[in-house]
Amino acid sequence: MGPVPVVIATPLEPELVERLRKVDDRLDIRFEADLLPPPRFPSDHLGDLDFERTSDQESRFSRLIAEAEVVLGFPRESPAGLAWVIRTAPGLRFLQCMFAGAGEQVRAANLTARELERVTIASSSGVHAVPLAEWSLLGILALTKNLPRLLRDKQERRWDRYPVDELRGKTLLVVGFGEIGREVARLAQAFGMHVIGVRREPDATAFGADRLDDLAGGADAIVVTLPLTDETRGLIGRETIERMREGAILVNVGRGAVVDEEALVDALQSGKLAGAALDVFAEEPLPESSPLWQLENVIISPHTAALSWHENERIVELFAENLRRYLGGEELLSRVRTTLFY
Repeated sequence: MGPVPVVIATPLEPELVERLRKVDDRLDIRFEADLLPPPRFPSDHLGDLDFERTSDQESRFSRLIAEAEVVLGFPRESPAGLAWVIRTAPGLRFLQCMFAGAGEQVRAANLTARELERVTIASSSGVHAVPLAEWSLLGILALTKNLPRLLRDKQERRWDRYPVDELRGKTLLVVGFGEIGREVARLAQAFGMHVIGVRREPDATAFGADRLDDLAGGADAIVVTLPLTDETRGLIGRETIERMREGAILVNVGRGAVVDEEALVDALQSGKLAGAALDVFAEEPLPESSPLWQLENVIISPHTAALSWHENERIVELFAENLRRYLGGEELLSRVRTTLFY
């Protein structure tokens, strides 16, 4: 067997490229930085949005992709970019995506059954567990300790003393008990919270989704880490939100469409919920007309909670392990199941 052509089709730090070159002598790592958009910040997978290849660069990039057996990333992380890579590279067998929710892009790419069978696609699921879990606890802490009031009082130079609640002894329901959910649980337990998990397939660590509404009624906070699939769309609906405790907190670091956003707004405006910390939304960017912008008890992050200075390093670690498995004919980590697109 000759060298395996591995094309890096996403901006990547030079030291990480060199790390991949050391994985195995059978890999021919190909990386041409001038063909990729310059990164705007560490671990930027999109790069400069104004970047355009010249006609010569476009030809070189197409030839590079066409020779690939393995590809890391794809142009603009778009469904169209994914489909282009797969259809440009007839010898492509393994594509490693740079983000956890790759199943959504695979579904939207409208690939044929033959293409899905030819190319094994892996997500970066699990890579973002640490930053997403930390952000989830940030949201719970900020709302429990009434950070919005602190910021308002500071702005108004008001010196009022008042008590606030504690996390110790509170019940946290984690909906989506994969790697992100388990890391959320670990951090929450360190604060003395009682953690209950819900996952698609119940096991010794978590209940099944059929118990969601019952469990929601006993939770002081809910953290949603779910991907968007046919099964999860609208899973946190109006009935679930209405069952939540008075003064509960909702955090969503999964996908916006998992939560009924209109029902959430109603619960926040009425005071039913103490607040929400949201990194994801039904429509992104969040429209200026959304009432969420105006609610003091809502923390908004522009789908950046997963971004970290260490993100690319962790993705390269995952990719390196998958390259070893690929060469050994073993099952790849975080493989996208094309029946569920997850």
